[in-house]
Order: sequence, then C-alpha cells, then structure tokens
Amino acid sequence: MRLNCMAGTAVLAGALALPGPAAAQQTESEVDRLKNTAVVLKEIFGMPDGIPQDLLDKAECVIVFPSVKKVALGIGGSYGRGAIACRGGSTYEGPWGAPAMFALEGASIGFQLGAQATDFVLLVMNERGASSVMGSKVKLGADASAAAGPKGRTAGAATDIVMQAEILTYSRARGLFAGVSLEGSTLRSDGDANARLYGRRIEAREITRSGAVPMPSDARPLVDLLNARSPTNLSSRPR
Repeated sequence: MRLNCMAGTAVLAGALALPGPAAAQQTESEVDRLKNTAVVLKEIFGMPDGIPQDLLDKAECVIVFPSVKKVALGIGGSYGRGAIACRGGSTYEGPWGAPAMFALEGASIGFQLGAQATDFVLLVMNERGASSVMGSKVKLGADASAAAGPKGRTAGAATDIVMQAEILTYSRARGLFAGVSLEGSTLRSDGDANARLYGRRIEAREITRSGAVPMPSDARPLVDLLNARSPTNLSSRPR
C-alpha cells in the first residue's frame, strides 16, 4: 500500500512538472512576436518612402512593435509588445545580435491609433539613447530625446532637432508609413517574456550587449534581415 501511494505521488508530481497549455501558449507568443517583428520590418524596408537608409546605417538599435492596439488604459492608452535588437561590440560596431523582448505603453500612443492595429518602429541613434533604453524604464521626451523620424531614400532634409534626437519614431497604419511623435510614452524591458524566451530571468542589456545568451532560432529572420540591410554602423557622431 505504501509503495502504491508513493508511486501515485510520483506520477502526480511528474504530471505537475509537465508544461501545461498555458505555459506552451506563453512560449508560443514570444515566437509569434519575433516572427511578426521580422515581417513588419521587412515590409517597411520594402516601401519606397520608408526608413532612410542613411539613418538605419547610423542606428545602434532598432525596436519593432507589431500590431499595437488601443486598450482601456485611462485616456486612450495603449500597450504594445515587441523586440529590440542592437549591434554588437563595445561601440556598436559589430553585427546585429540576439533580441530582447520589449514593451511600449502610455496614453500618448492612443492618439496615434485608429480602429486598426498600428506598427511602430524606433531607431536608437546613439549610445546615450541605447543606455537609456536599457534602463528599468525610459520615458520618451524626458529620459531620452525623441522625434518623429523623416522618411524617404535619405534624411537630407531632416531638421537639426530630428538629427540630434536619441530615438527616432515611426508608425505604419492602414498601409501608410510616417514619422510619429511618441513623447510621453514609456519603453521598458518585458522581463517575463524574456524569461520565457531564454529560460531564465535576464536583463535586456545582458541579452543585447553582453552576448550572455545564444541566438534563438526564431530570432534569426529579424537579425538576418538587419544584418543584410545594414551590416555596418556608419555613425560618426560622438558616443
């Protein structure tokens, strides 16, 4: 009888240890997020009036939030889940590396959204901006300077305010792509999603800057796209 009870307990413990549907669904959501970020970025790169190549070539990091929708968070608030990828090396001179899961939230996003979902792309243009973004939470316009990014083949006509911004922000909705202001919104690492994706609690900075984790296979389309489109950092600004 005692052996039977012990066997039953072992079976029950084993069953509890197996990943349930909720855990499987959570892992799948990070996989889908990575796939969607790659799809969105590839589509935007293919637009004739998309992100200027010379700005992309000077960016230290790129953040993509696919299909952000308006939700009931106070006054027109919204919440987006996406991913950030950065160039490697101590001065961002290396190839693009493993991405970290990121979140975008705040009332100001709601004013940019209509009934349809909106994609957001953010270029982090210098080391100061990257350091701010990798903090616990950064408020655009306060903790890091941000501006609506110019579009087209080059950024030749961009204003000084745009060219000096630490983060340039863009949106795409209903097939229309444009620079958009996200001042007042906040960026932060999505710690729970990173833990699910990489199997342990880990900071975004460790993922993107320290090479502390191997590249997930599902992140390859996003990272390969960035390495193909902008393999070399051409920034000449002070870091």
